[in-house]
Amino acid sequence: MFSTLEMDIRPGSGLGMFEIGTSLWNVLDLLRGMQHFFPQVDVKYDPDSPTTPIILHVRPHLDLLFSGHQQRLHTISVKRLRDSHPPLTLTYKKAALSSNEEVLRRVGVSRMFGPTYPGDDLKYPGVAFSFEEDGRGDSLKSPTSQSDDRQQEVKRVIISQKSEEGELRDALDEVTECPVMVGELFRAIVKVHEGVDLDFYPSGSPTIRVLLGSSTAQDLICDLGPPLRTHYKEDDRMTIHSRNGQAEVDTDVDYFYNYQQHGIDFLISGSTHTVKKIVLHSNVPGTPLFQRYKRCPWEIQGRPEDDEDESPPRKRFFERVEEIHHFIAPGEAPPSMILNRTDDEDGLRLPSSTTRLFGYDGIILEATESAQVVAVMLF
Repeated sequence: MFSTLEMDIRPGSGLGMFEIGTSLWNVLDLLRGMQHFFPQVDVKYDPDSPTTPIILHVRPHLDLLFSGHQQRLHTISVKRLRDSHPPLTLTYKKAALSSNEEVLRRVGVSRMFGPTYPGDDLKYPGVAFSFEEDGRGDSLKSPTSQSDDRQQEVKRVIISQKSEEGELRDALDEVTECPVMVGELFRAIVKVHEGVDLDFYPSGSPTIRVLLGSSTAQDLICDLGPPLRTHYKEDDRMTIHSRNGQAEVDTDVDYFYNYQQHGIDFLISGSTHTVKKIVLHSNVPGTPLFQRYKRCPWEIQGRPEDDEDESPPRKRFFERVEEIHHFIAPGEAPPSMILNRTDDEDGLRLPSSTTRLFGYDGIILEATESAQVVAVMLF
């Protein structure tokens, strides 16, 4: 016997535990903790684009659409309202709209939400009610079809952000700033040989600057709070490529501060406790690190043209590795090394398990075979 899933509709804001503007990383983490209600989640995306909108099919009732750049919940679609696995009850302002016993019909929507403009769907600010299961209207339908049928059954409910008066919003637009984003990272400006500038919501908040060789572990905790994870560096396989051909002798073990909620790792010296390396993750679907970190919207900043240049050129996380290469080091591409992050995971097969590491002076790019940059490392 399934427990009833009760979800309240909040036009322009959310549905039940899902809030418009929440990151993909947070939503998937939430779904993992509610497998008794949501045992199967399908992730749909375009494998050739790092900015593809992502759809979570949460069977049987929900489709969650996430924006392509910021990976934030843009639109919630509720369907199969009468499916009893699990039973679904929709409420609005504590009044029941739909349940297994109560069918939601056109007349019920009008009574609860009031009049709206004519059309095949009933559209209100932040919420719409559709009479088509898949959202595609029947092109053969006559103009006098069921638009006046008061008993017409609602098949889907769609919740999205409210538009400003007169504003036309595209389904693939980014989510505008809203309260659920407060305290989250919206931009990381990468400065090679220096460090990273972190900007957070709400807009206008003070920039947090993390400097290589200068910022300390205590600075990170003061500015960013405690990390979600701390672990000590044990993998020294890259030291075989060091200039002196041997590992550095270090009596104090380096350690990582992992801020998965911001998509950033900081490697901290075990002796000086200052930041040695910074790793920023792009959270590209289909790669081994997908969903281990929230997307960090990094931008690599180039040199300003002169002292008065207030907007130096930048390359962003969604640009192809070849374009970023020409930006960092014009000329011949550097040699690359192959990395397979699934080597230690027997039986795991992913579309983009193999990546390449491109090393430059002070920065390393990790990119997929389709030229998507999945991580940037500063040192």
